[in-house]
Amino acid sequence: MKKAIITGVTGQDGAYLSKVLLNKGYKVYGAFKRNSTFDMTRFRELKIENKVELIPFDLLEFTNIYRTIKDIEPDELYNLAAQSFVGVSFEQPLLTNDINGMGTLRVLEALRTVSPKTRFYQASTSEMFGKVRETPQKEDTPFYPRSPYACSKLLSHWATINYRESYNMFACSGILFNHESPLRGMEFVTRKISYAVAGIKKGLQDKLILGNLDSKRDWGYAAEFVEAIWLMLQQPEPDDFVIATGEAHSVREFIEHAFNYVDIEIEWTGKGIEEKGIDKKTGKVYVELSPDFFRPAEVDILIGDYSKAKRILGWSPKTKFKELVGLMVDADMRRTE
Repeated sequence: MKKAIITGVTGQDGAYLSKVLLNKGYKVYGAFKRNSTFDMTRFRELKIENKVELIPFDLLEFTNIYRTIKDIEPDELYNLAAQSFVGVSFEQPLLTNDINGMGTLRVLEALRTVSPKTRFYQASTSEMFGKVRETPQKEDTPFYPRSPYACSKLLSHWATINYRESYNMFACSGILFNHESPLRGMEFVTRKISYAVAGIKKGLQDKLILGNLDSKRDWGYAAEFVEAIWLMLQQPEPDDFVIATGEAHSVREFIEHAFNYVDIEIEWTGKGIEEKGIDKKTGKVYVELSPDFFRPAEVDILIGDYSKAKRILGWSPKTKFKELVGLMVDADMRRTE
C-alpha cells in the first residue's frame, strides 16, 4: 500500500485528491494546521470521512514537518496547502510568502534530509504568469506575477525546480489554471456567484456585488485536474506541466451563464463602477460593482496550453465551461433547499 501525505487536505483540491488516492488503494494522511478548525464538509460530500488519517502539519514550523515526514516516510507528498486567496495576499503579503514560499522550502529541505525518495508535488498557479507575455501560456512562458500571492508561488515553483536539479529529487510543479467545483470556497468569485444566484432565485439574497467583470480566466473542473496531479508523480521522470482547458471566459460570462441556468436573463446597463446587471424581464438589479473588490494590480487574461500534459500524461479536460457553471449552481440550489 502506497502512503501519501496531502497538505491542505481540507481544501477543494485536497478533498478531491484524497478521494482519487483512496480509490487507488493509498493510505492517505491528511495534513492540517493544528490550531485551525477542521471542516469535514467536503469529506462528507465526497463520502470519504473517516477514511483519511489526519495529522497536524504546519508549514511555518520546520521541526513539525521534519518529524512528520521522518515518521511516515511517504511514497508521495502533495503540497496543496497555501494562503490561496489573492485578495488577502495584498493585506498579508509577509504571511502569504512565509506560508507559500518558505513553507515549500521547509518541506523540500525536510524531504531532502530524511526522505529523498519521496515523490513531491508542488501546487503552482497560473497567477504566476500575471501580466502575460504570450497567449496562451505554456510551461516555458516567462512569468510576470501581479500579486504577493503570485510572487510567493513563484518562489515555491522555482525552489521545486532547484531541488529537483540540485539533489536529483523527484519533484514536480503543476501550473494549474483556475479550477472550480461545487466544493470551491466561498471566498472565490465563481462560488460567490453560484451561491448568490441560488440565493437570488430562491428569494434568500437581494443582489451580487463584485469587482472586475471583464477579467478572463481559463476555468476547468477541479475533480478532473487532480487526476492530472496524480499522473505527474507516476511518470518515469519528474517535470512541470500546465493544466488548463485552453479556453478563456470572463467573469461577466460566468454570471450570465449562472443566471441563465435558473432562467434569469441578465442585461447590462451603465458604465464603469456604475455598471449593473438587471433582470431583463423585471428590471430588478441583481449585480452591482464595488471598488472594494478590485485588486491593486489586475490580471486581465489567463489561458493555458495543456498540450504537454496531453502528450506526456495522456490528460485532457472533459467538462466544458457551461457544464461547470451548471454543476456549481445546481449544487448550491440543492444546498439552499
